[in-house]
Amino acid sequence: MSVLVEAGRLAQEGTPFALATVVAVERPSSARAGDRALVTADGELHGWVGGACTEPEVVRLALEALVDGDVRRERIESRCASEGAVDVLIEPQLPAPLLAVIGDAPAARKLCELAAVLGWRTTTDLEGADAVVIASMGHGDEETLEAALASDAGYVGLVASAKRAAAVTADLRRRRVDEEALARIRSPAGLDLGPSSQEEIAVAILAELVAWRHLEPSGHGPLDAPATAIDPICGMVVAVEGAAHSLEHDGTTYYFCGPGCLRKFEAALV
Repeated sequence: MSVLVEAGRLAQEGTPFALATVVAVERPSSARAGDRALVTADGELHGWVGGACTEPEVVRLALEALVDGDVRRERIESRCASEGAVDVLIEPQLPAPLLAVIGDAPAARKLCELAAVLGWRTTTDLEGADAVVIASMGHGDEETLEAALASDAGYVGLVASAKRAAAVTADLRRRRVDEEALARIRSPAGLDLGPSSQEEIAVAILAELVAWRHLEPSGHGPLDAPATAIDPICGMVVAVEGAAHSLEHDGTTYYFCGPGCLRKFEAALV
């Protein structure tokens, strides 16, 4: 599998990953400058950046990069028999927010155009959306809002007058939608610009979405910090997620950088 081809596929489908590239090598490391691998959010590594000691360290660093979104260059020195060192550039690739725009109002069409300028992805499907804007001009607002509030979307906006929004909220309350969910509705959606054209409404909504994005990252944004463990043999920090070598002993699970440390640990138990 070509690492870059796989990276393109993951980017296309909006899946977060980190690209790791070897930029310098100290022999006798088996890696070469230019070697690449990608690490997915579940800790799987695809490609080649060095031997058994290098890979778990790259996985850990890649998962950390997916948490803070920062590019980093790290020097990884082998603590096992192979020795050597590699410098690795790790570039997290976090997908752009997915905005679901429901409805065919002029404001909806303009919002899609403006969101594309920012590099956001847009859809008309609620599934997997980070943010939802409903601009259906009263056609099925209640049903769509109820579905949006039941989704994982962090932003749910309704394009409507204050009077219409109050009526929709009252109807959802009669449908037994709980108050905590109802409080998530942003309506009228967008910054308050007073009387506005449809195009200005779209600008106001996008401005509010940008502010929301910076304050409350979406579910496809930076991930939770990875759990780590210390290899009891060599002392290397190993990411628990995706760890290839582990052993449970007396109720405790130990994690290892590679098979060599695992074998040494097993030998010590005999």
